[in-house]
Amino acid sequence: MGIANVDAAGIVIRRARREDVARIATLIMLGAPQQRKSAAEIAAETRDPAYLAAFTEVDASPHNTLFVAEQAGEVIGTFQVTLIPGLAARGRKRAKFESVHVAPECRGQGIGAVMIRHALAFARERGAGLAELTSHNDRRDAHRFYVRLGFEQSHQGFKIAL
Repeated sequence: MGIANVDAAGIVIRRARREDVARIATLIMLGAPQQRKSAAEIAAETRDPAYLAAFTEVDASPHNTLFVAEQAGEVIGTFQVTLIPGLAARGRKRAKFESVHVAPECRGQGIGAVMIRHALAFARERGAGLAELTSHNDRRDAHRFYVRLGFEQSHQGFKIAL
């Protein structure tokens, strides 16, 4: 799958660019469980230079790829694929999918499925033998979506802020 892939529905999946950062940050904030920020607060937050710094680090990493989904030239979704080498299962590489978000007004149109199919193909092409993701406990619709796509709820995840 080269740099960009066009789906039959006109959805273009491509690597994120620097100019996409504010929109990506907006999509992530809109997808957060119990999001209560106003549009003005979200717009102000996306101007924080930390987002561009994080993008620069992700973009420079050979193990990370940040993608966007576009429709009619507008960024309507985003996801990140991280490839993780390991010793388990005879050195099987795994792909971790992070920050999978579709604009609220575009949900239910198959865009997320296009994004995940692209992420799976991208990971396979790079030698991953397993794909995994986490989803917040409150995102029940997202959980049903991932199960429909063939993911199994096989583990309980844990986090700690550092």
